[in-house]
Amino acid sequence: MNYITHIDQTLGCGPLLAGDAARLPALRQQVFERVRAAGRAARADITRSLNISGASATTLTADLIDSGFLREVDEPDREHGRGRPRVALEVVREASYMIGIKLSFKQHTAVLCDFAGDVLVTAQLQTAGAIRTLDALLDEVFELCQIVIDKAGMQESDIGAVGLGVPGIINLSDNRISWCSLLHEVNVDIVGAFEAKFPAPMFLDNDTNMLTLAELWFGEGRDKTDFAVVTIENGVGMGVVLNNRLYRGTHGVGLELGHTKVQLDGALCRCGQRGCLEAYLGDYALAREALTLLGHDNIQHKKVDELLDLLFKKAKAGHQPSEMVFQRAGRFLSIGLSNVVQLFDPPLIIISGDCMRFDYFYAPEVMDEMQRLTLSSTREPCQVEAHAWGDEFWARGATVPALVALTDRLVGGIGMVPA
Repeated sequence: MNYITHIDQTLGCGPLLAGDAARLPALRQQVFERVRAAGRAARADITRSLNISGASATTLTADLIDSGFLREVDEPDREHGRGRPRVALEVVREASYMIGIKLSFKQHTAVLCDFAGDVLVTAQLQTAGAIRTLDALLDEVFELCQIVIDKAGMQESDIGAVGLGVPGIINLSDNRISWCSLLHEVNVDIVGAFEAKFPAPMFLDNDTNMLTLAELWFGEGRDKTDFAVVTIENGVGMGVVLNNRLYRGTHGVGLELGHTKVQLDGALCRCGQRGCLEAYLGDYALAREALTLLGHDNIQHKKVDELLDLLFKKAKAGHQPSEMVFQRAGRFLSIGLSNVVQLFDPPLIIISGDCMRFDYFYAPEVMDEMQRLTLSSTREPCQVEAHAWGDEFWARGATVPALVALTDRLVGGIGMVPA
């Protein structure tokens, strides 16, 4: 399997394959999005890829140039590298800007991107790692926004939209946080509270969904119409793309893979139920095992990361009980992944998150066990890749709903609606 820690910074962003034709935007917006996906494109490229006439491509691109969303650039011949440069089109990057934020216990991370989806500046804000009130969390969000705005030499008024990825359950029907591991309160309106003080709309989603969008727009999923993402951090999350669209379930709270049951009356999960997959894979679950194994008296003062790094170090040094903790977690992961394959039949599953620093989670025996647990004899085996992204990639994914909404409003003229 592939273990990826960085991705090539190629031109363009957004899905490369067409999705459901019934959901395609107006042709003017399709032209714009085709140019943005390619990074640069000649009118002849647009004609071929969208199967439209040369006259239509000329008319639509001229309109987009006049509107300030595309511009012409010289591009050398890509085959021979010499001769007269051809004229290509690219996105006017300064047409709008957006901020994406990933919230977490240890630190919050923000990126500021342009209208082409490229990251201009990044910033991190170290946090106390404690559960806080909504007001305290909002203060941290505002501080982080101000940091990236100042670093970019901009003003608040330059920002067209903000995307926020939250570790928790989001009710998209009323745009509220039903539950978040960072907050004391439940059912909170963080969007309304933010927009009351900041001159740009906020787009909210679960952080794993934001990472899934990052893979669809900037990562391995760009050339896939269907794939799944499984994250292993403090908890276990999941995102699924079907036909180029993020699947959320009827109420926006589906795909809680971490709370699917893998053992009846099993280990206690932080949700209050027993036998959840997260109760065997989440970092708090592994820390609980480490405390039992290594002795409370000697290591109970250590932070979770320090505790798990110590457990991992002992396991790699040949301490069999420590190694068995990770091996058992890997077996439960193979069960979870096989269930994803059986339910969705994706061509690709990407496993990611902070726990990817422990190679037991993507060991060959884990992948082999996953394949044995699936009915894969009649189909191509599901590909699995491990991506150890930093928080900046998650935050970049949080810009996607903001970027989509801005594109719909500015280019498509259909208002600010979530992705």
